[in-house]
Amino acid sequence: MFDEFYASDAVREATGPVAWLQAMLDVEAGLARVGAATGRVPAEAAAAIVEHCRADRFDVTGLARRAVDSATPVVALVEDLRAAVPPAARPHVHAGATSQDVVDTAAMLVSRRSLAPVRDDLTAVADRLAGLADAHRHTVQIGRTLLRQAVPTTFGAVAAGWLVAVDEARARLDTVDSQRLAVQFGGPVRVPADPALPAALAADLGLAEPVLPWHTDRGRIGELAAALGGVAGALGKVAGDAVLLAQNEIGELSEGGGPAGRGGGSSAMPHKHNAAAAVLVVACAHRAPGLVATLLAAAPQELQRAAGRWQAEWGTLTDLLRVTSGAACHARRMLAGLQVDADRMRANLALSDESVWAREPGAVDALIDRALADHKRP
Repeated sequence: MFDEFYASDAVREATGPVAWLQAMLDVEAGLARVGAATGRVPAEAAAAIVEHCRADRFDVTGLARRAVDSATPVVALVEDLRAAVPPAARPHVHAGATSQDVVDTAAMLVSRRSLAPVRDDLTAVADRLAGLADAHRHTVQIGRTLLRQAVPTTFGAVAAGWLVAVDEARARLDTVDSQRLAVQFGGPVRVPADPALPAALAADLGLAEPVLPWHTDRGRIGELAAALGGVAGALGKVAGDAVLLAQNEIGELSEGGGPAGRGGGSSAMPHKHNAAAAVLVVACAHRAPGLVATLLAAAPQELQRAAGRWQAEWGTLTDLLRVTSGAACHARRMLAGLQVDADRMRANLALSDESVWAREPGAVDALIDRALADHKRP
């Protein structure tokens, strides 16, 4: 019932059971290809393994049920993959790897595939904010501190502040995406059979190569979690402000879209025009910090393989990718139809003792120009 609220369609699919299964199979296929390239796996066996690494050939529901017995989905997956390939290829399935190698590397693939649509939505959000900042650089609006009227600013300056926060959150996510999503290949106790294999597998799968296997070094997961939480927080700020400014008593912003160009309605009060998209952004952003905290709390892991904290990451990371994508896609929709009432902004100035423009417009222009210039940088 609520799946549509908390994830974009693209990321819901990219983090679903079939997507996770395919990511694990992609790792097994990569292991086979790398094994063949280095002479450790016969070419015919590798080809057979790769051919069978397709999620549609497996019972994902049955695998999930059987995974409970070993606290990892890889044991059942390897059993089924070995049963599917020709007998000569079976000894070469999962060669040199451990369950954590497969799950951790699959998590990196699932994350990368999920981040692409999130980044697309963030680009659209940032571009829209840049347009609002430029178009409303001289639209005077009362500033509010502690929810009380303070001194005037412009809506363009407000939008520029939102823009910089979103751009910086997106930049942090880009850094994690390009540099910190790394392959995992260290065998049972962090020592790969061949030191060259992690680099070869990283190149095959398009992931970063770590200095060492990172089985119980969860810094990468923490950095990914923090970057996702930062995105959700920046978007939640924009949406939270939009909800406040859409109140009838303020009326400076409103959502478009929906029937007759209006946003969310009410089941009991037909006159209501709720800021539905903004509310969903806030809901998604509100869920993110707890998920981030769970992933950070899982960081101190025991010895060479964690007993529980590692397993706690999988569903939590899935949920965090989803709610961040939900915040991004709903923010994109909210901003696409955002209506700015400049007349109401000016009228609300009269409610304050500070009813005249108290700053040089040029100073605000300079700040907005800086935000726009930073936004345009590659």
